[in-house]
Amino acid sequence: MVAGLETDEQSARRLADLVTESFAADEVAVSLVGNGPFAGQGRSPQRRGSGAWRVNVYCRAGADIRIIRELAAVAGGAAMAKALAFERLTAKDWVGLSLTGLKPVAAGRFVVHGAHDRGSVPPNRIGIEIEAALAFGTGHHGTTRGCLLALDSMCKSMRGGSAAPRILDLGTGSGVLAIAAARALHARVLATDIDAVAVRAARDNARRNRAGRLVEVVKSDGLAAPGIRRHAPFDLVFANILLGPLQRLAAPLAKIVTPGGHVVLSGLLTAQANAALAAYGAFRLERRIMLDGWATLVLRCPSRTSIARRHDDP
Repeated sequence: MVAGLETDEQSARRLADLVTESFAADEVAVSLVGNGPFAGQGRSPQRRGSGAWRVNVYCRAGADIRIIRELAAVAGGAAMAKALAFERLTAKDWVGLSLTGLKPVAAGRFVVHGAHDRGSVPPNRIGIEIEAALAFGTGHHGTTRGCLLALDSMCKSMRGGSAAPRILDLGTGSGVLAIAAARALHARVLATDIDAVAVRAARDNARRNRAGRLVEVVKSDGLAAPGIRRHAPFDLVFANILLGPLQRLAAPLAKIVTPGGHVVLSGLLTAQANAALAAYGAFRLERRIMLDGWATLVLRCPSRTSIARRHDDP
C-alpha cells in the first residue's frame, strides 16, 4: 500500500518527519521528491516552501493507514489529510519503469544508464548499465547518487594501498554500488540483500558490467551471512538501507571495519542524519552529502593510533 499526495515543501517535509517518527523503520518507507526550482539537482529550492513536492508513504501489510491520514492533518490541516490518496501496490518492474524516459545520470566518474543509452557514456567515465528488474537502485535516486559520489572521492586514496581493499555492500539492490566499487578499485566486493529477487538482479547486473568475477552476491539479513564473517574485516562498507536497520547494525558493524576504514550510510532523510550519527558514535564523520532531501554520511573508523591516544588522555 502507498499513500501519496502533492503539497508544498514545508508540509511535505513535516509529514515525512511525522511518519518516520511514528512508525517503526520496517513498517514504512518514505519517498520525498521536489518539483520546485532546482529540484533534482542536489541544491535547495530557491524559496523554501515553493513548488509542488510529492511525498509517498509505502506501508507494509498490517500498518495502520488511519494514522497516516491523522499525521497528514497534523502536518497540513484537514485539506491535506483529505487529499492523501491510498493505492494498493502490485509487483512491477520498478527499475524498468524508472529508466523509461530517463537520461544517464552522472556521479563523479560514474555514469549509470540503461541499455538504450549504452553508446552515450564518455570514454573517460565508468559506465554502469542497469537492466530492468524488480530491484531498487538505478543511480537516479539521491541515496544511490550520494553513495557513488562518496566512492568517487575515496577512490584515489584507496587505490594507493599495497593490497586491494575489502568491500561490503549491505542491501545491494540492483548491485550498482558493488559494481562501481569493483570496477573503480579493481577489488572484490561482497554484496548482500535480504530479497532473493534483488540478489538475482545484482548477479545479472554484475555479469553484464564485466564485474561478475569480482562481485559475490549472497542473500542475507543484516550481517548474518557466513561470508561476511569469513571476509571481515572490511576497509569500506556501504549501507544504503533505512534508519532503523542502520541503528541496529551500528554496534556489529563497528566490529568488522578495519581501523581507518570507512562506512558510507544512506537511505536517510536529511532530518534523520543526526539520529544515525548518534548510533555511530564509535566513528568519525568525514562528510555529509545532501541530495534531493536525502542524506549520505561518510564515516571513518578511528585508527589504532588515535584509539590508543584517546585511552591515554587523562
